[in-house]
Amino acid sequence: MGSGTSTQHHFAFQNAEKAFKAAALIQRWYRRYRARLEMRRQCTWSIFQSIEYAGQQDQVKLHNFFSYLVDHFTPSCHNERDFLNRMFAEERVPQDSEMEKCSDYESIEVPDNYTGPHLSFPLLPDHATALVEAFRLKQQLHARYVLNLLHETRKHLVQLPNINRVSTCYSEEITVCGDLHGQLDDLIFIFYKNGLPSPERAYVFNGDFVDRGKDSVEILMVLFAFMLVYPKEFHLNRGNHEDHMVNLRYGFTKEVMHKYKTHGKKILKILQDVFCWLPLATLIDEKVLILHGGVSDMTDLELLSKLDRHKIVSTLRCKTRKENEKQAEEKGRAKQTSSTGRPSPWFLPQSRSLPSSPLHLSSNNTHKAGRSSSVPCSGPLNGRELSGRGRRSVDLELERCRQQAGFPVIKEKQEPWLLTAEADSEAGELLEPTQEEWRQVVDILWSDPMAQEGCKANTFRGGGCYFGPNVTKGLLQKYNLQFLIRSHECKPEGYEFCHSRKVLTIFSASNYYEVGSNRGAYVKLGPALTPHIVQYQANKMTHTLTMRQRISRVEESALRALREKLFAHSSELLEEFKKHDKDKTGLITPSDWAAAVESVLHLGLPWRMLRPQLVNSSTDSMLEYKSWLEDLAREQLSHEGSSHWTSSGRPGSCSALI
Repeated sequence: MGSGTSTQHHFAFQNAEKAFKAAALIQRWYRRYRARLEMRRQCTWSIFQSIEYAGQQDQVKLHNFFSYLVDHFTPSCHNERDFLNRMFAEERVPQDSEMEKCSDYESIEVPDNYTGPHLSFPLLPDHATALVEAFRLKQQLHARYVLNLLHETRKHLVQLPNINRVSTCYSEEITVCGDLHGQLDDLIFIFYKNGLPSPERAYVFNGDFVDRGKDSVEILMVLFAFMLVYPKEFHLNRGNHEDHMVNLRYGFTKEVMHKYKTHGKKILKILQDVFCWLPLATLIDEKVLILHGGVSDMTDLELLSKLDRHKIVSTLRCKTRKENEKQAEEKGRAKQTSSTGRPSPWFLPQSRSLPSSPLHLSSNNTHKAGRSSSVPCSGPLNGRELSGRGRRSVDLELERCRQQAGFPVIKEKQEPWLLTAEADSEAGELLEPTQEEWRQVVDILWSDPMAQEGCKANTFRGGGCYFGPNVTKGLLQKYNLQFLIRSHECKPEGYEFCHSRKVLTIFSASNYYEVGSNRGAYVKLGPALTPHIVQYQANKMTHTLTMRQRISRVEESALRALREKLFAHSSELLEEFKKHDKDKTGLITPSDWAAAVESVLHLGLPWRMLRPQLVNSSTDSMLEYKSWLEDLAREQLSHEGSSHWTSSGRPGSCSALI
């Protein structure tokens, strides 16, 4: 009897031992499986972000290049000068008369067969709610109502300060949302999950409402409508994509012209002005600072609160004031800057005649030197004064260039606007933003946090800076703040804490790169100012996919975007491959292939690890680069016109790259 019991215990022990070993084996296999998936996910994420930031950097470089050409163009007649003035007109502050003309919505008739939403002012909560429902049903708002809404929005924004002050005393909680980028589904999901705006439920939307997505117009209409209905509970910050120069590249301009073919130009013109009037930041209970990008070691909240934000038409290019130009001219020889104080193109070496570009600072010293000569901003000026002064500065610059080149001075009959500008000049009024003011706005809209200490130029984006934990700590101590909330960066989980949880990144556009690529998130703050994060996926399809399916789908999309970029640089790649093929065999090693691709694209990706997924043909560990480029061309041409990225303007598309 005892022997039988002992045998049973022995078998039970053996079975248990086998079960534990099997469990350990399964666990080890699963951990390795998850680790491989995570490695693929991180690699895919690196591809998307590298392509996105390279596109932004190219945008700045291209703009600087054409700005330099325009700035140094010497007109030989009045017609050429007039043409140049029209080119510069896009970067000046619009006149009030122009805004009145663009806002002439009363002359636009709404046809009887129009079935979309109707608006009447002043807006009521039901009007804003009806807009959300109409856009959910894919209805379009008539151009008359769009212009009317933009006109009322502009009147409201003009009255707001640069930094909004919000208190939790008047609301149960304040919800902060990040980038939406034209993804209406995310905005509707936020309202569905968190509740519509109301006196008890305040919202702060932290910029980048437009571009890349296909519903940017609808998002703006909803946000502006709720802001007019609840002016004390609904707040908007400006992002780096609330910029008409950025919109030209990333899809919003095209979207407006496609949806409103007749009145699209009017809508874009008034939107350009509305974007300039958006507040720069929001402060909750004087303790939590909300801004789109970040800060720098020179961020001055007092200066940001006093400058005329309406004069910052675009953060891609600074047009300094005449007085700043004089100061730069006096210090130009010592600091190797020109008398104009304009940024130099990225492709030219620094010299006495060309200043360094404000978006590509070589050192912190340069950064500080450029800010130290600033003067406080004067009060806001009307559009007529801005227009006249802006055109006069262009003519003065062109005349100076002609004199330096040795051409005779051309005396022409002065236009009426030029006489007005001279009168304004004699009055000594300052119209354009100073270099310091412009840099301050660029930093808060374009900057990103980094793990290292210090503050350095953001070379990945081409604008703003990277700021370290010490910069964050210094700013919080200086202004007695608890923490910062920013957006501007897509995060896999929709949010991310850094700098000892003193900086919180919130990104609200889920599935930003591809379905399943990332979650969206928003943060809720109560009177205790303790952040409560809410994550979501607005696309129902993501809930039906396994983790492996999601990663595979996103990985395929990233590789497709990477192949598009490789194809766009085929000529440069061929020349670089030939440099490594000294014997002209048509073959190069995988290491040479990786080095050549990186030297052309400058994306900082693990090319050797990606090679098996990008290259199909190889012989004895050697790569036939000509046949690979031919295969790449055939593949891209076969998919031309059918790519999801190209149609949506996403970061991986050829339309977003140069």
